[in-house]
This record gives sequence, structure tokens and C-alpha cells, in this order.
Amino acid sequence: MGSNLTLTGFLKHIAAKFPTRRAISVSGKFDVTHARLHELIEHAASQLVAAGVKPRDVVALTFPNTIELVIMFLAVIRVGATAAPLNSAYTSEEFEFYLSDSESKLLLIAKEGNEAAQAAVTKLNVPQIAVTLPHSDSNVSLIQSNPLSDSESVSKIVNEPSDVALFLHTSGTTSRPKGVPLTQHNLVSSVNNIKSVYKLTESDSTVIVLPLFHVHGLIAGLLSSLGAGGSVTLPASGRFSASSFWSDMKNYNATWYTAVPTIHQILLDRHLSSPESAYPKLRFIRSCSAALAPSILSRLEEAFGAPVLEAYAMTEATHLMCSNPLPENGPHLPGSVGKPVGQEMAILDENGVVQGPDSKGEICIRGPNVTKGYKNNPEANKSAFQFGWFHTGDVGYLDSDGYLHLVGRIKELINRGGEKISPIEVDAVLVSHPDIAQAVAFGVPDDKYGEEINCAVIPREGSKIDEADVAGFCKKNLAAFKVPKKVFMTDSLPKTATGKIQRRLVAEHFLAQISTAKVPKFGA
Repeated sequence: MGSNLTLTGFLKHIAAKFPTRRAISVSGKFDVTHARLHELIEHAASQLVAAGVKPRDVVALTFPNTIELVIMFLAVIRVGATAAPLNSAYTSEEFEFYLSDSESKLLLIAKEGNEAAQAAVTKLNVPQIAVTLPHSDSNVSLIQSNPLSDSESVSKIVNEPSDVALFLHTSGTTSRPKGVPLTQHNLVSSVNNIKSVYKLTESDSTVIVLPLFHVHGLIAGLLSSLGAGGSVTLPASGRFSASSFWSDMKNYNATWYTAVPTIHQILLDRHLSSPESAYPKLRFIRSCSAALAPSILSRLEEAFGAPVLEAYAMTEATHLMCSNPLPENGPHLPGSVGKPVGQEMAILDENGVVQGPDSKGEICIRGPNVTKGYKNNPEANKSAFQFGWFHTGDVGYLDSDGYLHLVGRIKELINRGGEKISPIEVDAVLVSHPDIAQAVAFGVPDDKYGEEINCAVIPREGSKIDEADVAGFCKKNLAAFKVPKKVFMTDSLPKTATGKIQRRLVAEHFLAQISTAKVPKFGA
């Protein structure tokens, strides 16, 4: 088996190639080299075996963005088990759902504990082990477990490309979250795609901004950096903080960062209110996981002096599907998510016929990074893999240069009397207004048209903009049928853990405020 067909084998090869280079820093505390990281993982793996973890067991992990999470994630997959990272902010009901749905046999937690998670495992009778790494010279210690470690048996475990290494749930924009198993081969394929499109090398360094319990932060931020022999810095607080972000970026010589539009927006707002004296020279800034409005893209480039490359990704593709190229490899187009990377892509109509340039249809992919199918969900798999392609559920088109343009989730397109409206397009117009900080367009049930378009808007601090101003601005910049019929002014929008704004949640939230409205039951 070529070691490069598994993530575990690939990272071992990188650790041997760049042993003394920095791999991970915990901001202000300590650094760990690639060679040391490899030792820490092997030692932790031997402790997992001693604790009774078997190949193919599912091990859940819930931590802030700490080095313990990184080490234990890689140790779990090293022993041939499946890692299921969970958001530490979940309620105990949510923990219960995810732990039982994934059939987790063990929960790993931070030494500070997590009440909701611990309540859930107690109820489900799943054992838990707390983990801590006091400093870089010590080993990870698994608290309240057998202190023995079993390095003998770890060396006998061979990692196969087909091993299921990572188990995540989709963000479930329209339905109950579906379980997505991703193999060692899926992970290493994606890491290599990301490395190649951004030319990541051992000289690259980034600060982890996004949670490591989702593919964006885990694969694009962490694993691709490690797989390039480069380095990552984890914020001291274990989570993103706008106030320490740029000092971390400067202190650790960062060359790039990747984030969701919400975080880019926070950094832009901070730049307007309290700019840094100087920003580090970055090779590029990456945006992914939700549409980045062209007006925001150009403001980011102007503020931080680096090309902003928008990408397109999903859990089922082990993150990356498309990206805009680095400037030396071609233009990056605002409003486009770029070209497919390391996989095939086609735009299909509902009969599976491939569409030509500029024709809209469903975006479909196939490649070594794509999941083999949802867990225990033959129904979903049947429709997701029709015609020999994986169906993303997104509508878009490829232009004549092969760049992909997204129109929206099939289920989020607003059908107003037969006219299909792209909420992404309306969002982009709204946030191009200088007094609008954030905005989201969504469909609401309507007796006359079937669906009508509404929007919710967060004004910029200190601005006096009102509903009428927003409506007037839309009338100037959008065809009449795309103009939102009702504007909700607000100071916050319901978001998911990954910072995604889900239109369904926003619609439910604002419709519930109008007592007379017939609030629809959003099911499928």
C-alpha cells in the first residue's frame, strides 16, 4: 500500500521530511515540531489501544480548538478507529442525538469537562476520558484511564485507504442532519487538492480561525497545513478572537488564512473601527462555506492587501470542490467560486443531461475526495448518486472559462409565481449598500405567488438606514420581481455553529414575529 494513500501514512512521511520545522503553536505557550507531533500521536494512539479502542470503533471528541483535539483526532485515526468531532457548545439533547447516531463507543473531552456532553454519555452509558497535554515535552495524559500504554500493538496496526477515519453530519439546511463517513483516502485526496491549488509548502503558516469539528477548519486550515510541512497556530483561548487574531498572525509569521464570510466581515468591521498599524504580507486570503458578496471581497482586498480567493466546498466532498486560483495561475473572479480542483464537475439537468457553458443546472461531482455514501440512508444515497455523479443540491453554471457561479441551494431558491430568484444575488446587492453590515434574503409562503421574497438586514453601527431606504436601494439595483416585499431591520441573525446563515432558520425566526402570519412547517 503506498503510504500516501492514507492521511496517517502521508503525515508520517511529512514528519520524517520536515522533522525540525514547527507544526503547531499554542499561541503564547509552546511550539511543537512535526517530529514531536508524530511522537505525541503515536504515544496517544498506544494509550487509546490500552484503553480498549478497537479498529472501526467510533470515538467522539469534544474540545475547544486545542492541541489536545489535534493530537487525539490523529491518534484515533492512527489506531484504525473513526473520529467523530462534536461542537462543544451542543446541548445535552444534541450530544445524545450525535453520539447515538454515530454509535460512539467512547467520548474524549478536555480536562475542564463539558456538562452537556457528560450528561449525555452518562445517559447513553458511553465511557468518557479527559485528555490533557500540560506542556510540549510531556506526553498527552488520558485522565482516569489505565496509565499503561500499548505501543507494541499500535506498531502492528496498518492503516488502509478504505478505513473510515472521520464521521461528520451535514449541516442539514433542509432536513435532519445526515451522517457522512469519510475515509483515509478521502482525507489525503482533499489535503493534496488544497495543497496544490494554493501551492502550500513548509514555509506557509496560518492561524486557525474556524472550529476543528467541521471540514473547513479541520481540513483546509489544519490538515492541509500539516500535510505541506507547514504550521498552524491555535489561539490561546481555544477559539477565534478578533482582538488577538492579527497579533497571532504577525507573531507566528502567517502567510494566509481561511474563514467564512461572517469572520471576514468581523475583521473588516474591526479594521474600520480600530485598524492595526500594519498588516502582515499575506500570499492570499481564502473564503468559503457561504457566498462572499463581491463588494465585501473588494473591501477585504483593499483593507488587507492580499488576493481574496473564494472557494466552494461541502462535507460530502471532504471539503474542497472548487477554488479561484492564485493570481499567478489565473484571474480570481468576484461572484465566482472558481474551477474544480482534483475532481470532475458537471452541470446536470433533472434527466442527468450535461449542460453546456452558461446553462444552469445541478452541480454534480465525482472524484477520490467524495464520500462513498451517507450512513444508513439508502433513500438519500439513491438520489445523491443518480446518473453516476454525486449531486450537491446546489444550482449553478460554468462560464466559458470553466469558472463555477453559484445560484443557490435548490431548496432555497425562491419561486415567485414561476420566476426563480437566487437569494445569493439579492444578498450581494443588499450588502453592497454602505450602511448595511449583514443581510439575508429568504422565501416566505404567499397566497398569490406561492412564494414571496423578504429580507432581514443588520444596519452598520451608527447608521440611520430604515426599511424604506433598503427597499428603494433594491428597486434601483434589482429587477422588480426580485425586490424584497418586506424588510426586517434587526441587530442579529440566527446562525449555525459554522457561522452559516440558514435561510430556513431566518425565515422561521422573522415569520414567528408576525403573530398573524401563518408560520409554515418547514419539513423536507
